[in-house]
Formats: sequence, structure tokens, C-alpha cells
Amino acid sequence: MSGSTEVTVVQEKGRYALTFGLLAIVTLIVLVANVCLGSVMIPIWEVIGSFLGRGEVDPVISGIVFDFRFPRALTALLGGAALAASGLMMQTVFRNPLADPFVLGVNSGASLGVAVVLLLLAPSGVALTQNLQLSGHLLVVLAATGGAAAVLAVLLVLAQRVDVMSLLILGLMISYGIGSMVSILMFYSMAERLQSFFSWSFGNFGNTTWSQFRVFAPVILLGLGGLFPLFKILDAFLLGERYAKSMGVRVKSARIMILGSASLLAGVVTGFCGPIGFLGIAAPHLCRFLFRTAEHRILVPASMLVGGLVALVADLIAKAPGLESTLPLNAVTALMGAPVIMVALLKQRNLKKVFG
Repeated sequence: MSGSTEVTVVQEKGRYALTFGLLAIVTLIVLVANVCLGSVMIPIWEVIGSFLGRGEVDPVISGIVFDFRFPRALTALLGGAALAASGLMMQTVFRNPLADPFVLGVNSGASLGVAVVLLLLAPSGVALTQNLQLSGHLLVVLAATGGAAAVLAVLLVLAQRVDVMSLLILGLMISYGIGSMVSILMFYSMAERLQSFFSWSFGNFGNTTWSQFRVFAPVILLGLGGLFPLFKILDAFLLGERYAKSMGVRVKSARIMILGSASLLAGVVTGFCGPIGFLGIAAPHLCRFLFRTAEHRILVPASMLVGGLVALVADLIAKAPGLESTLPLNAVTALMGAPVIMVALLKQRNLKKVFG
């Protein structure tokens, strides 16, 4: 009996390794496609020549690759990984398959923080152009993270009193209420400030410059790296708080730590890239379908990889290769994520086996 069990374990490990390998290859291909494709098509050999520093490559092409395409692709990769990991943590802690920063109102809280900065504090000296300086971007990021954390704090209090489905509805109501507050701020704002806020709210991975990336990347990588010691705690939460307590987990402090990490990741991505919806729901469910497991030692790195891949695909579609226009990123992620949510709802019986 033990021999057959060992064979099954080896087969599962091989399947996981193969799936991870294929996902990594596809992600690399899509990453290269993001650098090559856009309003100006750049052959792959010129992209390689730009990285190798060959003199025969047109300096304009090198500038497009290094100053625009490559940082945008890296931002999509890291941003997608962060949102997917954040969504996975929220789904686990709330034991709700539809929980993510967007649905639970966390993105709305971040939007309110940014709206306060862009629409109210602008007269105090915050620049509202697309060339916002690094200090201005940091203020926007701090406001987005603070708004996200505030909504999560409210949800944590409510989670002690209501069931998970009621919490989901309350999250939507909080989102609607915050949306109303943002609308009032917009009503009393000047046109140029509205334009800046609208541009931010559409979502865009292309606004991050190398100077901003030096802040964006370390924070995201630090937040993602902090999830790896939490695998067992997340597994325990998936089986319920009573089980987690029986395993010696300090539930309250662990919940605050996990959701604090989720709000940091969601807030930073929202601050730099705008409120990007559906990705946090879609990526974890795609991972559960691909790997057929509920173990977080597999799901956490898988969600990061799949989240980055989905974000790269969405950004590639949004750039509309060959065209001058750029589609709103949120519209693309909604079209990609909505079918996943519909399938998840239709297979709710299977999800109950995962979330209890």
C-alpha cells in the first residue's frame, strides 16, 4: 500500500513540475511578445540586439525597448503576480471563492485614497500630469495602500459577526458607498484633475518608469517573498479557524498579518497601475483547475506565475498591436475574468469541497 502511495506522490510531483515548466515557458514567450508587439512592431532579433548592446540597432528602437516596452512588461508580470497572490490570500482567509481586492471593496478603498490625493490635495502642490514625479507617485501609492487597508480593517471587524456570503455582499455595498464618495469628489473637481483621475482609473501597466520601478519592484518582491513561510498557516485557515487554533495558530494575529500583506500588495499595484479588477479572482481559480490541489505550497507560487501570465496577456490585448490606440486595461481583464467567475459559480459544489 505504501509503495502505491509513493508512486502517486512521485507522479503528482512530476505533474506539478511539468505544469510549472510549461507555464514558465509560455510566460517567457508572452513577455517577449509584449516587448516586440505594439503600435510599432519590433523584430525579435532587434530586441535581442538591444539587450546585447549591438551598435547596428537603431537607437530609437533601443529606446522604445528599454524605456517603454521592457519596464511595462515587468510591471505587468509583477503586478499580476501580486494581485493573484492577494486574491488567493483573501479567498483563503474569508473562505470565499469570490473574494478578491476588487469584489470585497479593497480596490474601491484604494481608489478613494487616490481620489483624495488627486482631486483634493492637488491645490497644495501635487502635480497632476502624466509626468508625475517620484515623490508624487509615492504619495499616491501610500494613499492607495492606506485606503485598501482601511477597507480591510472594516471587513475584518464585520467578519466576526456575519457569514462569508453576507461579508461578500457587505463588501459590495462598501464598494458602492465608496464609489458614491468618489463621484462627489469628482463632481466638485476641475477638468484637468478629472482627466488625471480617469486616466489612472482605467488601469495601465505602462505608467511605471525605471525610477518608479526601483520602488515598485522591491516592495512587490518583498511582499511576495513574505508569503512563502505562511503555507501551513494558509492551509490551516482553509480548514476553518477552529482547526487553525487546534494547530497552534494565533488566528487573530495571523489573519491581520495575511490580510495586511494582501492590502500592501493590492494597494501598491493599485497606486502605480490603477484599480485592476477580476485578475485576483481568475488566477487562483485557474491554478486550482490546472494543478487540482488546495495546498498553498503549490497554489501560492502557481498563482504568482499564472497572475503574471494573465496580466501580460491582458496588457498585450490592451496595447492592440499594430494600432495607435490603447484599450482600457480594466475592460480587458473584465472580459477575461468574468467567464472564470461564471464557471466558478456554476461549479460551486466542487468549490465547497475546497472552502468547506
